Amino acid sequence: MVNDVKQKANDRMQKALESLRSRLSKVRTGRAQPAILDGVMVDYYGTPTPLRQVAQVNVEDARTLKLTVFDRNAVKDVEKAIQKSELGLNPVITGVDIRVPLPPLTEDRRKELVKVVRGEVEQSRVEVRNIRRDANAELKDLQKSKDISEDEQRGGEEQIQKLTDATIKQCDDLLAAKEKELMEV
Repeated sequence: MVNDVKQKANDRMQKALESLRSRLSKVRTGRAQPAILDGVMVDYYGTPTPLRQVAQVNVEDARTLKLTVFDRNAVKDVEKAIQKSELGLNPVITGVDIRVPLPPLTEDRRKELVKVVRGEVEQSRVEVRNIRRDANAELKDLQKSKDISEDEQRGGEEQIQKLTDATIKQCDDLLAAKEKELMEV
């Protein structure tokens, strides 16, 4: 029973960590990354469609993304979608391809992005702590209903605390790596 609670908590913490990785990948650094355009929706024949379903996104060089649009008739729609997104990017159409140059980040913008990243990581830490709280409450309920002993409850809480500490350390490691990446000129 204790192992079931621990396993469930571990699964939820890993999902929280994956969610953090996903959110951090969308924060724009100075380098070109296809994940930057993941949230862009293209009005494709009147239907909002994710950009990845309309075009292939590749990194051309360190500061340029190259999009190969599958349907030539949708090139203008893709360009408009990128311009309307709040990414501050100006795509350039070159025949059937679209090039998206990424402007270098200013020092102030880098500091703002570090604050955003710290906020995302703090949100994940809170999520992990809430998972710990839920798991501990579940252990307490099991002990009250006499399904496990008090010693098993205490041991389970210690295991969940170790799991929580390890997950929060992973969040902090992701934060340190992203801060370093952002402050690189």
